[in-house]
Amino acid sequence: MPSEAAAKRNAMMDRKQVRLGLVGYGEVGSTLGRGFRDEGLIEIAAYDKYAFDGPFDDLIQSRAAAAGVPLVQSPQELAARSEIILGVTPGKASVESAEAFAPHLTPRHIFVDLASATPKMKQSAGRAFGASNASFADASIMGTPHVDGHRLPILTSGPAAKQFRDLMSPWGLKIEHVQGDLGAASGIKIMRSVIAKGLEALLVECVLAARHYGIDEAVLSSFGKFMDSRSFQEVANFLLVTDVIHAERRSQEARMSVDALEEAGVDAIMTRATAERLEWVTGLQTKAHLGGIVPAHYTQAIEAIETLLKQKKAG
Repeated sequence: MPSEAAAKRNAMMDRKQVRLGLVGYGEVGSTLGRGFRDEGLIEIAAYDKYAFDGPFDDLIQSRAAAAGVPLVQSPQELAARSEIILGVTPGKASVESAEAFAPHLTPRHIFVDLASATPKMKQSAGRAFGASNASFADASIMGTPHVDGHRLPILTSGPAAKQFRDLMSPWGLKIEHVQGDLGAASGIKIMRSVIAKGLEALLVECVLAARHYGIDEAVLSSFGKFMDSRSFQEVANFLLVTDVIHAERRSQEARMSVDALEEAGVDAIMTRATAERLEWVTGLQTKAHLGGIVPAHYTQAIEAIETLLKQKKAG
């Protein structure tokens, strides 16, 4: 196998100078701008609607100046200076950004939307570019600038996904093309966030109360041992296949957890929702449907829930 240095040299040989535009110059945009400039990308410009009149305009301007990335005044100006445009706005601005740029794009442009948004929003953004015949790709950042710098792991899907991968991977991005319709890459991130953001909120709730009882380190250590004994896929499979059999007992335990949290003065927002979801599974009577037998794989557990939901809806 080639050494890391040799692999880096090969990647540099594959580099093609492109005219890059960044939409949004916050944490992600400024990290990319500085990183690509350090990698040797020559033509980079950025547009941020708040760059000259916003709560953080000084910060945006100072970051751009430090990286040598000019800030332009309009989508039209950025489009004129760029051939590949990376949208790194907040997810709620995904469609708005596409609609602002669409009138100024031509078939020579590739627009890649890296905002964290739903598949439906990415599809709406893609439709906005229809009349321009610009190429469009959906992408999702799976890391963080704080940890990865500009060498971010990224999933991408849609018509221009492979072009985006081939043009920008040599400049440090770790881009993986995923199969599926436009929005598939965003769908993976948004669904993963159900777990990631939910776990984050659960940890806040748990540790606040555990500290009240003086047992926070012991609680985290105990759960860590449970997680360390198997892969995440194994943990997920175990929880899902046993959920459809033991949801009732677990919902009762979750209700006791609610009591313990509230006794510690912590509003049990997440844990109440957990109890409600487990009670919902119990109400579907999944245990009876499966004859009390724990299924072998999570897909069988989810299929049982789907079947009972269809029966409930039909009846």
